[in-house]
Amino acid sequence: MASTVEPTALKREEEGEEDDSKPLAEDEDTGAQIAPIIKLQEVAVTTGEENEDILLDLKAKLYRFDKEGNQWKERGVGTVKLLKHKETSKIRLVMRQNKTLKICANHLVLPTMSVQEHHGNDKSCVWHATDFSDGELKEETFCVRFASEENCKTFKGKIEEITESLTKESGDSAEADATANLIEKLSVEEKGKEEKVEAKEEPTSKEDKKDETEKQEKSGDDN
Repeated sequence: MASTVEPTALKREEEGEEDDSKPLAEDEDTGAQIAPIIKLQEVAVTTGEENEDILLDLKAKLYRFDKEGNQWKERGVGTVKLLKHKETSKIRLVMRQNKTLKICANHLVLPTMSVQEHHGNDKSCVWHATDFSDGELKEETFCVRFASEENCKTFKGKIEEITESLTKESGDSAEADATANLIEKLSVEEKGKEEKVEAKEEPTSKEDKKDETEKQEKSGDDN
């Protein structure tokens, strides 16, 4: 017996099957917000740089010279900074690794610090310093490599500017100390002269008193 299903109805069934096979539409955003089960409090991260002003901030790769192995070893890739303390005005060089923020260089910039180009490489320079990045003072030789020659020149120029300023301040301080010592010496000498003058005048004063006493005694005898 032939099927009595009308072509239009079959078409509708096929369309219905096709509709069922289609993937469901994405859930509509109803605007509802789901609160987290545990609320996490924000934790303030301190780096020890809060009381310092940034004088220089450049991306670089740092190396240290291993004396035992007689070779350069990588310390990390990160940001090298020159920081000036707001109260003491001391300047230090600090470098942290990008991902871990681990300190790979941390030392003061002193007047004696000298930065030199590394074997003709215009993107790298080397220097010696007493470093404290590992928790103890150690003499280290560092090499820093920048992405461009311009950054290397900027770093080298800033270090030279700081060391020249520190040398001048040190000279001015020494001159001020010498002046203060001279003034103190002159003050001591002047005080010594005054004491000598008083010492010379004192016997004369005693003699005058003695003469006055003798005159009074003589006057009493006459009476």
